[in-house]
Amino acid sequence: VQLQASGGGLVQAGGSLRLSCTASGRTVGINVMGWFRQAPGKERELVASISIGGSSNYADSVKGRFTISRDNAKNTVYLQMNSLKPEDTAVYYCNTLRFGVPLWGQGTQVTVSS
Repeated sequence: VQLQASGGGLVQAGGSLRLSCTASGRTVGINVMGWFRQAPGKERELVASISIGGSSNYADSVKGRFTISRDNAKNTVYLQMNSLKPEDTAVYYCNTLRFGVPLWGQGTQVTVSS
C-alpha cells in the first residue's frame, strides 16, 4: 500500500489549507486513516483520525478548527484546516492501519506565517 499526500503549503495565520491522502495498491484491510504532524524539535503527534465508519477523533489543539473526512470508495482521507495558527506549522503525515499494521505516507509541509 502506498499513501500519497498533497495539499501542504505556506499560508498566513487565519488562513485555510486542505490536505488529501490517497491509498493505492493492496487497500483491502484498511481501517482507520489519519493525520499526524511533527514540528521541528518535537515528537510526532496525532492530529486527527477517522474510522472506516466515520467516527473521528481530534487533538485538543485543533478541535473546532480542523475537520477530517474520508471517501472510502476512493481510499482517500482529507484534512480541512481552518483558522490556522503559526503553531500548526509542521510536517503533516498521512497514516493508516491495514490489518492493524501502521503505514505512513510521505510528509507534506504546512507553514503558517504570523
